[in-house]
Amino acid sequence: MSAATNALHEQRAPQTAFRLTLRPDNIGVITIDVPGEKVNTLKAEFVEQINDVLIQAQQHSALEGLVIISGKPDSFIAGADITMIAACNSAQEAQALAKKGQSTLAQLAAFPVPVVAAIHGACLGGGLELALACHSRICTLDDKTALGLPEVQLGLLPGSGGTQRLPRLVGAGKALDMMLTGKQIRARQALRMGLVDDAVPHAILLETAVARARQGWSARRELPWQERLLNGPLGRSALFAIVRKKTLEKTHGNYPAAERIIQVVRTGLDQGSASGYEAEARAFGELAMTPQSAALRSLFFASTALKKERGADAQPHAIARVGILGGGLMGGGIACVTATRGGLPVRIKDINTQGINHALKYSWEVLGKRVRRKRMRPAERQKQMMLISGTTDYCGFEQVDIVVEAVFEDLALKQQMVAEVEQHAAPHTVFASNTSSLPISQIAAKAQRPQQVIGLHYFSPVDKMPLVEVIPHAATSAETIATTVALAHKQGKTAIVVADRAGFYVNRILAPYINEAARCLLAGEPIEALDRALVDFGFPVGPITLLDEVGIDVGTKIIPVLVEELGPRFAAPAAFDAVLKDGRKGRKNGKGFYLYPSEGQQRQRRKRADTSVYTLLGITPKAHLPPAEIAQRCVMMMLNEAARCLEEGVIRSPRDGDIGAVFGIGFPPFLGGPFRYMDELGVEKVVKTLQYLQQQHGEHFAPCERLLRMAQQNERFYPR
Repeated sequence: MSAATNALHEQRAPQTAFRLTLRPDNIGVITIDVPGEKVNTLKAEFVEQINDVLIQAQQHSALEGLVIISGKPDSFIAGADITMIAACNSAQEAQALAKKGQSTLAQLAAFPVPVVAAIHGACLGGGLELALACHSRICTLDDKTALGLPEVQLGLLPGSGGTQRLPRLVGAGKALDMMLTGKQIRARQALRMGLVDDAVPHAILLETAVARARQGWSARRELPWQERLLNGPLGRSALFAIVRKKTLEKTHGNYPAAERIIQVVRTGLDQGSASGYEAEARAFGELAMTPQSAALRSLFFASTALKKERGADAQPHAIARVGILGGGLMGGGIACVTATRGGLPVRIKDINTQGINHALKYSWEVLGKRVRRKRMRPAERQKQMMLISGTTDYCGFEQVDIVVEAVFEDLALKQQMVAEVEQHAAPHTVFASNTSSLPISQIAAKAQRPQQVIGLHYFSPVDKMPLVEVIPHAATSAETIATTVALAHKQGKTAIVVADRAGFYVNRILAPYINEAARCLLAGEPIEALDRALVDFGFPVGPITLLDEVGIDVGTKIIPVLVEELGPRFAAPAAFDAVLKDGRKGRKNGKGFYLYPSEGQQRQRRKRADTSVYTLLGITPKAHLPPAEIAQRCVMMMLNEAARCLEEGVIRSPRDGDIGAVFGIGFPPFLGGPFRYMDELGVEKVVKTLQYLQQQHGEHFAPCERLLRMAQQNERFYPR
């Protein structure tokens, strides 16, 4: 340790998150290091600590500047602790919380010497708001560094001045884009847009920030001429009109936080900062009390909790290498997330080199998008691609710890795969099947080590869909479950453990939803009208589009399994057989309920309904059902089946059921999932609605026993 380091004067109260160190060159360094936490998050009690450390700094008459840096190895400040909001019982309390944050950061912004934020790792939410209150910002070029204001994803807006400072720093257009999407900005992009003043290697972050502080006050960054034009009265009106229109097209009015962000930013720019801060705090308080924010925050807490769970009361086996059987779309996707997110070596086996090349191409294209967007260097892409290798035999499989099978949905073939893996892999190797319909118990029926066979159901496209279902059968060991969940976590997935029953959970609740849309179609409702009704309700795509995306052929394989085990209520309308017999598989072969433009056609051409489907089904299309009724019929079928799954133990809890529906099929996040939504409606109302639909449309709407019992006893799925 150098003499200069020894000469540093350090002041620190016990257990404080903020430590002030005064350097010999009269630059103060405030280190943020929340005790006992992996990352820094801002808490309400830190207000006093921040005030105290700023007062300490001001006591040094020779102080020339301040640098704020994190004591954590891989993050600056990951955001504010949102449990603070749950403790608020009214909009006024939440508004007061926002005002306290605004006041604290205002003191930082008014500090009499230059303050520089030295950012490495995650700088999100309240962390970025703190950085915006500083006079300069320096960040590292590390891939871990990301800046963003993701509050909209929790049904909120930035409440500590972010809606006012960011537009003035980078311009209204870029600021609105960041706040309305919650996107995270990487270092080079942050530098280009003026969000940071410099981006440097991690090794010289502190040195650069100190030099910046010693430079004194820097000139205010001049906005580009495009932003200056938009900041004029006419340009601003046009900008906000366009942004509001695009936002409504995306949210369908279901996310009030988006509209409030636009309003608050406009207030600040039109009426001045004081009015803007007041509007921000008021909007924050009101949004915190909305059911949409409560639902989105519940999903955040649920997914965070799931990431910490092992799935079983056992230690997972160490995973050093992974094998993949099948180089198709699913196999390629699984290999991609295993290597690029998990950092694990992957060995792909396919019956020919063409399949292996297909899988390698999948990862190359995914990484290529990151390279083109400047989020990854070509050398890093090459490094990650080197983790993936292929073989047409089992060479190398003796070293893998878990094999994920992604071959055709054929029971005999999958049983053969189990036998071959048991022959060529190590005795401890786990066999995980990515089946969407076949019972895991049958796949394991002839296994020598059935305790190491499990289901691991991914959703397509694998690199985008966040959910996996982990499906143990009766003989699967706890260690196998924990090992499989651990792999899912390494791949960046959220895993729910579900029972080995037909359709598992996600496909089981999806089938009656799509079947009801099919009944509406056969009644003459146009394809686009059906999809539009459910998109307006809050789903990312409508049920007919989803069927085309999943694959009509895949859907028809799952339905008979459901009917055989669970009964005729899962039977698809008989008329739909004509669709499959016509060779329609959906997007994969360009022939489904929609027509898809070929790659050579102009990009602006969108898919459109294939009117020949109506002839095939013998119907004359005419919009006659109110969109709300279409949505109600489809969604009520899903809710009813979700309650059955909970009653039968297919899912372990309402929490898992909500995560599965939102992350697996896009159930509207602002509703929190099927169980949160039923609590919000009231189970009694759900039962009455199902009984009404039963009278109108048939016995398949009959409410399940679980809902009837809960309605009678006035119960909820979640405690109040």
